[in-house]
Amino acid sequence: MRAIVVLPTYNERANLAELVERIQQFSADIHMLIVDDNSPDGTGELADELSRKNPDQVFVLHRDLKDGLGKAYVDGFKQVLKKDYEYILQMDADLSHDPSHLPAFFEQIESHDLVVGSRYLNGISVVNWDLKRLILSKMATNYVRFVTRTPLTDATSGFNCWRREALEALGFEGFFSSGYVFLVEMKYRAYRKGLKIGEVPIVFVERKSGDSKLDWRVIFEAVWGVLRLRLRH
Repeated sequence: MRAIVVLPTYNERANLAELVERIQQFSADIHMLIVDDNSPDGTGELADELSRKNPDQVFVLHRDLKDGLGKAYVDGFKQVLKKDYEYILQMDADLSHDPSHLPAFFEQIESHDLVVGSRYLNGISVVNWDLKRLILSKMATNYVRFVTRTPLTDATSGFNCWRREALEALGFEGFFSSGYVFLVEMKYRAYRKGLKIGEVPIVFVERKSGDSKLDWRVIFEAVWGVLRLRLRH
């Protein structure tokens, strides 16, 4: 099995080394590509150090500026698709996504083109969220389902596993989302193309270190971006 996890980072120095170690504990065969957006906290330098210690498993792509999660993913995807990986995964770098869920992803991807890690497949599976954050997340999930008509319980999830062929089928030139809406746009395009999508339950744990990237600007972008996505397609 040839698999790689693409990990966009911005100011994740406090979490990155532990995440890499936890992925390694699961499997020494899973590669990682850290895509750092010139983090001022030294995340990029730490990523280089981790790569030097693990030259056959950890790779680093440095970008000059922070211009959106979506663009970071696109640059990462383009790089890994030059190699012979069968499966490409997306994970948050803040320890919110537990590598212990990876076996479920690999089991499901055998019969799917895309597997989505859902916080809401079996009820609500989140840790350390206050009521406001939980309500906001559920509202966002329901909004995305209503607007896009995609039959997913967690279209905003950042923990996903793609078959190589599915990712190649999407193409990236026509994407307009640069922020978190990119995660929705990817799944929406996959659904519209008729790709087979499955879901596995995950437990999402709120970050312990560093600052959350969620603010009202991000929320506004998401609301408008999802509506724009539906209007364009």
